[in-house]
Amino acid sequence: MKVSARGVAFIAAHEGVVTRAYRDVAGVPTIGVGHTAAAGPPIPVAGMTITRDQAFDILARDLPKYERRTERALGDGAAARFSQHVFDGAVSFDFNTGAIDRASWVAALRAGDAASARSRLMLWTKAGGKTVTGLVNRREAEARLIFGGDYGGIATPSPASDAVRAWQADLAALGFYRGAIDGIAGAQTKAAVVAYQRSHPNLVADGIVGPATRASLARDVAARKRLGETVGAAVGGAATAGGAAVAAGAGRPVLIAVAVGLAVLVAVGGVFALRYRDELKRAFIKVKGNPT
Repeated sequence: MKVSARGVAFIAAHEGVVTRAYRDVAGVPTIGVGHTAAAGPPIPVAGMTITRDQAFDILARDLPKYERRTERALGDGAAARFSQHVFDGAVSFDFNTGAIDRASWVAALRAGDAASARSRLMLWTKAGGKTVTGLVNRREAEARLIFGGDYGGIATPSPASDAVRAWQADLAALGFYRGAIDGIAGAQTKAAVVAYQRSHPNLVADGIVGPATRASLARDVAARKRLGETVGAAVGGAATAGGAAVAAGAGRPVLIAVAVGLAVLVAVGGVFALRYRDELKRAFIKVKGNPT
């Protein structure tokens, strides 16, 4: 079986079509419609750009592997037993997870238990042990397609959505957004997104929080968290060292405590700067120019 034209559009809508190489949340170089080196050439590298047509050409070369895997998973006579929309939705699931051959919902589907299959499909919504809103939305869309034939396309954010709240919180943590965390994708939120994208030359400054921007935000927020943890540890270490100096000092406890504390902070700061220099650049340096 082959994915239909509507199925290709469905996958592209949920994966996003990115014409400049970026690193996903896991740090894997990606381009086009979710294309990575694991799928074969072209190998995404920093600075690589492609056209939208090329992105779909690459997708057309990537899909046969998932089509074959899905047909095997659905079992003998899949083309006769299952409608095109079922196959399209199942390929979308495998393209996203790579788990069609071990997902329990497929076995339930083969057994004719649609209710169980649907509930089991909705278990695939976690990443890193946590439920991810984007995966919940995708599984719901795939369920509507597989069990109801509704291709629907990708849903745009509602006037107030959890996804937008998450973007706003990340942008606020990085100093790009100062408005209310209200989930409304208004002008202020879009301006913050554009400002963030302009500070990263590998992003397109279009105000759209697509796969590349989401991955970049996740990395920068994680770097900011590590910064806070390291500074906290440094302050705690300085306080401990200062206290020890006070206890050991003879006549000059305050001066010794301050000197030791400053020495600890300088040393830890130097190590941190070397270790996280790339994250610091992304988080604090605004790059000027015309990024695309």
